[in-house]
Amino acid sequence: MATRPAPPPLLVACALGIEHFALRTGERRARRRGQTRRPGAAPGDWGGGGPVTLLRTGMGPRAAERSVTRALAGPDLARAAVLATGFCAGLAPGMHPGDLVVAEETRDARGTVECVGAELLVKELTRALPGRTVHTGPLTGSDHVVRGPERSDLRATGAIAVDMESAATLLSAVRAGVRPVAAVRVVVDAPEHELVRIGTVRGGISAFRVLRSVLPTFFEWHRNVLLPRR
Repeated sequence: MATRPAPPPLLVACALGIEHFALRTGERRARRRGQTRRPGAAPGDWGGGGPVTLLRTGMGPRAAERSVTRALAGPDLARAAVLATGFCAGLAPGMHPGDLVVAEETRDARGTVECVGAELLVKELTRALPGRTVHTGPLTGSDHVVRGPERSDLRATGAIAVDMESAATLLSAVRAGVRPVAAVRVVVDAPEHELVRIGTVRGGISAFRVLRSVLPTFFEWHRNVLLPRR
């Protein structure tokens, strides 16, 4: 009987230390609750669909591109599915800190990348975080923190949120090989709730708590998406 190939790993990429800390804290909580492991999963395959790596890329699109490209060049992650996450700025009126954004596509000046399994992510996030609003649509990239009137300009393009790393992360991922990619972000500020510092106000704390809770939904996405056949 032929041996089934090992499932591809999952690379979860974020930029900031506070984002990485939230995800690591969430991972420990999920392990204690048994949310990261399925029967028959190999040791270290906490998602049940292959090993999971949390990567802190550093801030900005260039740092994200360098870090993700380097990670995917190694043999352990060459086939990895890639999910970009962390905080973002909401662009649509009525968004609030702690809302979730599931990208249908990411875009920046260099191109657009279609995301895989957005509907599945919306379903899992809605189930895991009842009462939290989940927005779907295009997620745009920027090379700087977006404030004030610039939000309106980006909203006019059809984007619902903006961050500095998701577009670069996913573009680097698909350039390195065929793989499923996705982006899930937590709104840390919005047109009516603009923040100065992430961790010092109530909205930032709310966004941190949400980000801390999302990792099991990424594992579920990872289990259910299939790598396209080459």
